[in-house]
Amino acid sequence: MDPSTQRPRRPEQPEQPEQPEHPRRPGESGQPDSSERTRPTAGSRQPGPLFAFLAWTARLREVERHNNATPDRRESVAEHSWHLAMVCWALHTEFEREAGAGLDLSRMLKLCLMHDLVEIDAGDPSAWHTADGAGAADAAAAKAHREEAVARERFGALPEPLRSELLELWREYEDGATPEALLVRGVDRLNPALMRLLTGQGWSDVGADAAALDRLQLPRVGVSGTLTALYEEVRDAAVARGLLAPGDGGTVNASRTPRR
Repeated sequence: MDPSTQRPRRPEQPEQPEQPEHPRRPGESGQPDSSERTRPTAGSRQPGPLFAFLAWTARLREVERHNNATPDRRESVAEHSWHLAMVCWALHTEFEREAGAGLDLSRMLKLCLMHDLVEIDAGDPSAWHTADGAGAADAAAAKAHREEAVARERFGALPEPLRSELLELWREYEDGATPEALLVRGVDRLNPALMRLLTGQGWSDVGADAAALDRLQLPRVGVSGTLTALYEEVRDAAVARGLLAPGDGGTVNASRTPRR
């Protein structure tokens, strides 16, 4: 073959040196360590106590009260708790003026939001069955026992400091131990009467007249002149609209206005 027709030979490529492995620290191996092998995935992770508590509190929307939220449906306990907080915020300045001292609004709002959480498990019996009439004392005692058990179980499962704070707030509300708790208890009692008026529900389902309503309302709303005046507006408007049968009105002991 003519040398001039031969193709030039390609130069041989130099052999590539082997790349060294990534250096490992002493004690490392190529396998994932035990912590990586056992680390839970998002799908297998067990919910912690805070997640479980938040999921439980969301169920407050499912608990119905005995008064209406609109003319067509009952109010949920979650709606009730929110409205208590709104009312306490709106009336806070008036409450302080009456008390002649500062009142802890943050604490009042917490009391509003948490005081009925136990009803998720314990239910929401009508105040007409636990505060007035035959058997009311026994019904109230049974209600308190159920709610105490729920509070200890649910709040007691939480980490500190939330555990102690919720248990302390629960006991403060139940005992009416502070001016803030007494006022929140007053707003709590006034609110369903307000909703029965606003929705046109009235009191025929419980067979109450104005005198019976006074007996239920005045022991709690009487801690505040502002709450008492609001209650009397509700009562008188309900009678005028035919939603509440008239009766002999009660009296209020103005000296029960909470003071520090």
